[in-house]
Amino acid sequence: MKIEILTQAKEDLFDGYLFYEHQEAGIGDYFLDSISADIESLLLRHGYHRQFFGFHRMLARVFPFFIYYRITGGTIYVDAVVDQRRNPASIKRLLLRLRRIE
Repeated sequence: MKIEILTQAKEDLFDGYLFYEHQEAGIGDYFLDSISADIESLLLRHGYHRQFFGFHRMLARVFPFFIYYRITGGTIYVDAVVDQRRNPASIKRLLLRLRRIE
């Protein structure tokens, strides 16, 4: 099994990094390290999370983020890393848009 982080998720990670780094120097790096560890944990715990709009949704351990992913063949695709404080309707629109791109 391997993990692939897709474009939207990379952009989400960068945005999260900038947000937290703006709050205090070094927190952005901690954010990336923490979310990366959560993503790596999918190698052991993939597929156990509830599905929403066709994506599995894992709650990050430290930061208030959802990690949306899907499994195809031997690959875990991380599609989005979303701040759970966002409007639920905007999260739904994002996921539906990502489903159409797939």
